[in-house]
Amino acid sequence: MVNYRRMRVAGGTYFFTLTLKDRRSDLLVRHIDLLRDALRQVKRRRPFTLSAVVVMPDHVHLLLQLPETDTNYSARLRDFKMLFVKALRAAGEPIRSGVRGDAGIWQARFWEHTIRDERDLAAHIDYIHFNSVKHGHVSRAVDWPYSSFHRYVRQGLLSGDWAGGEGLELAGDG
Repeated sequence: MVNYRRMRVAGGTYFFTLTLKDRRSDLLVRHIDLLRDALRQVKRRRPFTLSAVVVMPDHVHLLLQLPETDTNYSARLRDFKMLFVKALRAAGEPIRSGVRGDAGIWQARFWEHTIRDERDLAAHIDYIHFNSVKHGHVSRAVDWPYSSFHRYVRQGLLSGDWAGGEGLELAGDG
């Protein structure tokens, strides 16, 4: 078995990607209210700051900052996945248990990146907000409803026409 090594920084900021097993599924946007509620429940139980998020049909990107003395992002992600599955079952979504007793909708692991500095943070926020355009779901970031992009516009941190045209290059896309 592979021994995964993950960076653990107390109070750190992390970028995560959680993906459904079925990459053709639209389960996450079809049940966006259940997904949002699962995230709120986790935040109440295990506090964090949600710096940026985008929910795509088959995956979600999260940028979380943990409390100063906390490094346990894995428990938060585990709880998030579990609570979403529990809500899906309660809503009547036909979900069968997998071989290992899991729900079988999420990929077992997740992608994690520890944010190193302000430039890295900005690049990952841009990546999150551009993701719906990158995947061809919309031609402008403002047109994707499941993104923290709208909060950034309301707060005056981004303009509504950011990522609204062709040829935008994000930091790190070289």
